[in-house]
Amino acid sequence: MPLTIIKFSSEDCGTCHRMSHYDSLVSEELGCNFIGVMLQDIDTYKKYRKILLKQFPNKEGMGWPTYLIVKDPEEDFEIVGELKGGMPKGDFRNRLSKLLESYEKNNN
Repeated sequence: MPLTIIKFSSEDCGTCHRMSHYDSLVSEELGCNFIGVMLQDIDTYKKYRKILLKQFPNKEGMGWPTYLIVKDPEEDFEIVGELKGGMPKGDFRNRLSKLLESYEKNNN
């Protein structure tokens, strides 16, 4: 089962919007599913809120956007990594690749 990247962002976040031009594409190129969660989309946010609050119980320390790398987000999820804040496409790809490689190494 592929890992899922969940992006928590806001409609009024310029950095979140800029990264939306490549974050889902890069995630899928690296073999992951991608779910975008806008805080203003109440139904989607409610569905994935428990995952966000497990990593950030009172939302302190979040970046805009925050990406959580999750195993089995629809069931008994496990958070296996995170990326926070804005970054260029190449940096996003490199940092996500390293997190995925580390996870693979530790789980094979």
